[in-house]
Amino acid sequence: MLSPGQTIGILGGGQLGRMLALAAARLGLDCHIYAPEAESPAFAVSAASTVADYRDEAALARFAASVDAITYEFENVPVETVRFLEALKPVRPGSKALEVAQERLAEKRLARSLGARTAEFAEINSLEELRDQVKRIGLPAVIKTNRFGYDGKGQAKILIPEDIAPAFAALKGQQGILESFVSFDREVSVVAARAEDGTFAAFDVTENEHRHHILHRSVVPARISDKTAAEAIGIARKIGEALDYVGTFAVEFFLVDGAAGGEVIVNEIAPRVHNSGHWTMDGAFTCQFEQHIRAVAGWPLGDPARLGSVEMINLVGADAARWLEILGDGRAHLHLYGKTEMRDGRKMGHVNRIL
Repeated sequence: MLSPGQTIGILGGGQLGRMLALAAARLGLDCHIYAPEAESPAFAVSAASTVADYRDEAALARFAASVDAITYEFENVPVETVRFLEALKPVRPGSKALEVAQERLAEKRLARSLGARTAEFAEINSLEELRDQVKRIGLPAVIKTNRFGYDGKGQAKILIPEDIAPAFAALKGQQGILESFVSFDREVSVVAARAEDGTFAAFDVTENEHRHHILHRSVVPARISDKTAAEAIGIARKIGEALDYVGTFAVEFFLVDGAAGGEVIVNEIAPRVHNSGHWTMDGAFTCQFEQHIRAVAGWPLGDPARLGSVEMINLVGADAARWLEILGDGRAHLHLYGKTEMRDGRKMGHVNRIL
């Protein structure tokens, strides 16, 4: 267990690392950010920073020696990096969660093993394999790189047979996963935290709206039955237990309406604080970032109850130029990430409103 005044090391210096460092500071903990990008937004709010490659073992060893526990802000940190650090200091969550979340096939197989529903899927290693699995799964379908895809990157739709060869070529030699197209009504997510002693705390199910494959808006409570919400939270809890997870994580679902109030289909697992949980910064007793810091430090989790109906809107690209207009709304909670360059598709900040 950490004490106030000790230091948490964070791999990754983006906006999630920045918000984790701010949450830690409120609790009297310092943060040391390790990232390869010299202009990482988290550096400005951390007690210390290291600019080095994730595979630089000498730099990693110095980093580990300067901190008391380690976490990561995103899932594309090399698993080998986390394994190296685990031999030196506690890393929460551990490499097991990271390894599963980096592979879409592993995510789907884990969800199925726990009794959760997923899209039909198949491993793809060749064009011939893709043609065979399209016949089995049917069209429309989507093919994705098995590793390192987010915000719609690394995927292509297959609507007609003529799309098969170009879609396979788009993988650029990477292993793929073919998924059946899910005709869903809404996208929802469960953001939850799990402590080292197994204590579990979930925020209310969040309803999400995407634009151009990037989250645009999240609202709570989601339009979902109590029974279906309980099912989604129960799946998240099983996933956290199976991964021996410590910290905040998210499970994204497709919601398919039905006579029983709808069913949830697991889409993705994120082993980190999550964009769809940003509403908790102003709309819950304990935000997702504080929950993560509490778990990493070995402290009790806070109360995840929401304070009312809440809306979060992402500020992407030039949206952030409206900061003065947004501040004119005295009930808007503006969060900017300290990024100096606005460009299309780049998350620059978000706005929370309690409705």
